[in-house]
Amino acid sequence: MEYRCVTTSVEGFVQQLAVAYITHGYWFYVAGEIPEGKDPAAVDVKLIERYGIAISKWARCRRKKQGLANMQYLRHDRFFVLLATKGRHEFFERECDVFRDVRRAPIKFAGYSIGCRKGRGGRWHASVRIERDYFTDMKAWLIEWGLRRGSRSVEEEFAGLRHQPYAPIRRQLMEVWRAVNRVRHTAALEQVPIEAVPWKRRIVGPFA
Repeated sequence: MEYRCVTTSVEGFVQQLAVAYITHGYWFYVAGEIPEGKDPAAVDVKLIERYGIAISKWARCRRKKQGLANMQYLRHDRFFVLLATKGRHEFFERECDVFRDVRRAPIKFAGYSIGCRKGRGGRWHASVRIERDYFTDMKAWLIEWGLRRGSRSVEEEFAGLRHQPYAPIRRQLMEVWRAVNRVRHTAALEQVPIEAVPWKRRIVGPFA
């Protein structure tokens, strides 16, 4: 059966990883970069065949009932991630020294930090944030820009941010917006309106 694994955009990769996989219990992973000189398509085929990933949803359901793990594979450009649910699988033996749990070690990709957090009801759900170092640099830049430019120019900078506003990212952007307006208030500059903060996430076709 055909198994689609190559995303056409960063946004599609993050969306598929967080919404389609991590949210549904694919918590254990190995991530890496395919070295230059290796054919990414050949690596795709090798890993998908090695771990028996290209199976139907019915087969995945049967495996889950039998206490066996299921797996997914996802790649954008040369960055890839192998994901597994809990259960028995040779993946855990082959990758015993390198696999991670996304609930404890988020996947870092293209300035995103994609993890998993426990909600109020005790259920685990995907959490997509701007990676810490990237966020620190971005915040410092926007504060500096906010002191040197007009309100409209600052709005355009917010609008040009490339991170999709998942809920945790919206909170991060609100933190930046408040910090920018604090320094603008001190400098007697016009406040940047709340509408400048990107609020609606764009849904994309990961493999389109």
